[in-house]
This record gives sequence, C-alpha cells and structure tokens, in this order.
Amino acid sequence: MRSTVPRNSSIWTITKVGENHPFNSRSGEIHAISKRLSFIVRAAAATLDSDDGGNDALPATTERRRRRSVFWVGKLKCLDMAPGSPEGAVVFVLMHLVCVIAPFCFSWNAFGVASVLSIITGLGITLSYHRNLCHRSFKLPKWLEYLFAYCAVHALQGTPIGWVSTHRHHHQNCDSERDPHSPIQGFWYSHMGWLFDFNSINERREMPSNVGDLEKQFFYRFIQFTYVIHPIVLATLLYAIGGFPYVVWGMGVRVVLVYHITFLVNSACHVWGNQIWNTGDLSRNNWLVALLTFGEGWHNNHHAFEFSARHGLEWWQFDLTWYIIWILRAFGLATDVKLPTNAQKRM
Repeated sequence: MRSTVPRNSSIWTITKVGENHPFNSRSGEIHAISKRLSFIVRAAAATLDSDDGGNDALPATTERRRRRSVFWVGKLKCLDMAPGSPEGAVVFVLMHLVCVIAPFCFSWNAFGVASVLSIITGLGITLSYHRNLCHRSFKLPKWLEYLFAYCAVHALQGTPIGWVSTHRHHHQNCDSERDPHSPIQGFWYSHMGWLFDFNSINERREMPSNVGDLEKQFFYRFIQFTYVIHPIVLATLLYAIGGFPYVVWGMGVRVVLVYHITFLVNSACHVWGNQIWNTGDLSRNNWLVALLTFGEGWHNNHHAFEFSARHGLEWWQFDLTWYIIWILRAFGLATDVKLPTNAQKRM
C-alpha cells in the first residue's frame, strides 16, 4: 500500500446542524437550505477552478462566495475527528469523563447494550476499516462494504478516510519517527499519546493523499463531512430507548473499551509477544490481544503478509474476523480473498 493516489477533486458540503436542520419538515426552510446548499457547491467548484490560476478573472462576488465555501468546507472537515486531531482528542477525553459516572447508572440492560455495540463496532474496525479498506484483503458487494464501514464509524475512531490514511502511513513508515504511533517513542505514546500529537497529523495532511481509492467514492466523502452527526443520532436513539444509562454505557463505556482494545495492537503488539517472521520491525504476535481484538493480535503475521485476510495463520491462532470473512466467502459475498501461499510462507 505504498503507492500514492492523487486526491480526488470532488468537493461537496452540507449545512450546519442546528436551527437550519435539513430534516425540518417545513417546506420553506427546506427550500432555503437547498438554495444555500447549491450555492456552497457552486462556490466550491469555483475553488477548484481557481487552482488553475483563474483567480484574477473571478468577479468579486464569486470570489467572496468561493472564500466562504472554503471556510465552511474546512470547518466541516475539522469535525471528522481524525485520529491525532484536536477534535478527536476532545472526543477521546470526553468519552473517558462519561465513564466516571457509569457505576452510578448501571443496569444489566445498559451493560448488554454496551456489550453488543462493542462487538458490532469492534468487528467494524477489524473487518472493514482494517482488512477490507486499508489492505483490500477481500472484496464485498458495495452495499455490504458500506454497511460494515458504517458499523466502524460508531467506534468513534475517525472516518474511514482518516482511519485508513493513518494506518497506511503506519505501514509505510513502521516503527520510525514518521510512524503515526511509533513504539520507539514509548509504550504510552504508541497506545494513546499519539492522539494528542497534533503536529504529526498536520504534517500528514500536507503529504499526497494515500486514500484516493476512498475519496473518489461518494459514501466515504459523505461520512467524512457528516461524521459528527452519526454518533449524535445513535446517542439520541439510545436515550429514547433506555434513557441516560443507555447513553453512558452504550456510548461512553463502550467507546472507551473499544478504544483501548484497538490501541493495544499499536502498543502491546510492538512490545510483547513472539516474532515468528523477520519483518524488520517490532511487530509481535500476542495471543491475549488477539482474543480481545478478534484476531488482530497476530500482528507479526499481519506485518509479514499485509495483504492477507487471515491473521491467525495457524489453526490454533484464534481469529474471529477471519472466520466471519470465511463465512462470507462461503455464501459468495466475499470474493478475491487474499491469503499467503505456502511458497510465500517459506520465503
């Protein structure tokens, strides 16, 4: 995944959430919103045209509109809460603060909701964000690809575009100073300290895009520009069903649990475990992390064969994500499933 792809030039945006809500049923407001939306899209298109050196020829009104559209596009992109961004760090801290009150509103139903959502969103990260989108280890029908990716969205670890970009940078610069969560800077940095290293994400944003395959798809651009809305909708739904305890456990506790389980792959699996393959980095196979992360803990296997849909290469290496991919393949839903050959394993 070392090749870079030019950033797709399509720009689109939405109106702000609040009093001009796009789902408002009053036709007058809808009409006003649609007019504003079309204006922003046209102005964004003018932004693209200006990149070709046509700025001087733009009328003053069009130039003002272009600048306003660039401003709002930038504001919306800030809300994608990419890993390592200030917005993502705020959410990370906020979710931990919510956990403080969890013991005071415990119920078994709320605990059950948190458990189910942990499995759904955790598998979304491992199956969709990681193996399907980052490494293209297998193909899915688009409706199913988007469904799994949407499950991962609710893990609150960033948009598909942001998460995949960060992980591809990790493989391109593994265990070096340019690794987004390099273990050479310490265990806690690789676990969660990197989320507060805002300079690092600013540097990556200046680099050529490594997620052009996602940026050219409307669904992933839509998620990027509306990311903040989706957890709010889920929290509202949980509150409507089970009240405040469902929000605390179904959002706060569940999100924090999946955070730290996922981040163990970045930290523990580069410090503790076995190195079966000489990969030239610090990746390790860690059976305990593999149990917690549905198979991601066989990290040395993964670094040896990044393309592989299966991380637990031995029969005794538990890999729940692979078992699900295997079932999907058996039903004809997962195709072009990539696995290392015996010859590759002997090299």
